[in-house]
Amino acid sequence: MNSAEKAVTQIFIATDQQDWERLEVIFANQVELDYSSMNGNPATTLAPQEITSAWKGILPGFTHTHHQLGNMISTIKDNKAEVFCYGTATHFLEDERGNVWTVVGTYHFELALISDEWKVSKMKFNFKYQDGNTSLPQKAIENVTK
Repeated sequence: MNSAEKAVTQIFIATDQQDWERLEVIFANQVELDYSSMNGNPATTLAPQEITSAWKGILPGFTHTHHQLGNMISTIKDNKAEVFCYGTATHFLEDERGNVWTVVGTYHFELALISDEWKVSKMKFNFKYQDGNTSLPQKAIENVTK
């Protein structure tokens, strides 16, 4: 695994550990975040703190999250890198309609080498499917706001 792939992997480890400070330093100062294939919202450019603020509004509401990456393909040229990978996100929260919500897709990342560290400048999720209890995200949001 090269250093650009390690940076991508660290995004998901920090997310599952809810280590928001660590997560923010993996991102560049501005990040194009694109989940449009899943939620229909257009891609947007955000500061790292805006990303973690949004994720803090849902992810701590789950009992556990588990992001698993695989099949990484990367290209590095000078101070730019691209990483493609498969991704599966499993979210656990006890509920009478089912305890698990799983989302599956691929990711495309763009990174820039800044002060000898790879920083993610673009994160695009390409939704394939979801399975399980699709009402769990709303319940997780409600748990955070309690």
